[in-house]
Amino acid sequence: MRIRRKKWAKEELEKASFYIDKPEEFKGKWKDKFKEIKPLHIELGCGKGAFISNLASNHKDINYIAVDMIEAMLGLSKRNIEKAYNYENPENLFLIRANVEQISNVFDKSDNIERIYINFCNPWPKKRHNKKRLTHTKQLLLYKDFLKQGGEIYFKTDSDELFEASLEYLNEAGFKVISKTLNLHNEYIFEENIETEHEKMFSEEGISIKALIAKLI
Repeated sequence: MRIRRKKWAKEELEKASFYIDKPEEFKGKWKDKFKEIKPLHIELGCGKGAFISNLASNHKDINYIAVDMIEAMLGLSKRNIEKAYNYENPENLFLIRANVEQISNVFDKSDNIERIYINFCNPWPKKRHNKKRLTHTKQLLLYKDFLKQGGEIYFKTDSDELFEASLEYLNEAGFKVISKTLNLHNEYIFEENIETEHEKMFSEEGISIKALIAKLI
């Protein structure tokens, strides 16, 4: 998604206690960053933060880390998080700036991450760009470096081609798809489904939402 630069984003992010610009400094030590040790879930490519702000504010028994690399997106995420937490500092959520293609610089097995959310990532439809997909085998192998055994990936997309390709990628990388659907809004496979902005938009256009849960076995 292309988004215009937000002149205010840098200053606001720097002042936010829950924002981390250099997350690689905490690799293997994330449990020490949170006030309490709880299960840790992450969202890769959090965009404007509508999903993670609602999820984390409603599940304070879990710690969350939301990842994006675009400053403007992070700025919008920061504002959405503040709104969801009634402008109190969240104790179970950090917003970090990182390139998902280099995510192994940020997490390792010591971080004991139990779940990864990937929502409506760029499908990169041209074959020469496929390796940029967040569900590509190359990326999945990076996630295996820090996802705990039995950990899960929750994935949603509007793209039929990306969904079918992701099933193959997951198999190649050693993940087992334990649940999947070609129409999430008719066949719920999640314990709850928090709609993202993209999800609402695609649904209103009559596009079915594809989703799956995969487990590291």
